[in-house]
Amino acid sequence: MPVRETLNRINAYILNPLILLLFAVALLVFFWGIVQFIASETADAKRDEGKRKIFWGLFGMFIMISAYGLIRLILGTFSISPGYPF
Repeated sequence: MPVRETLNRINAYILNPLILLLFAVALLVFFWGIVQFIASETADAKRDEGKRKIFWGLFGMFIMISAYGLIRLILGTFSISPGYPF
């Protein structure tokens, strides 16, 4: 099996679904932080916890988008077209 085909399969079947799953988790953390922030209008401790979750959710989404972009950059550098299993 050629190296390009192997890298393409790793990208399509392992890396892309993993990045998508982690992005979804970060998005859920972000929205849960927003819910906590809005629901606790007067409790400062809960508001701070909501702010932290919002921050870490945004940070996680940024990391996942960066990882996706880095993988696309590496595949483009080696002239490997990103194949998708569907």
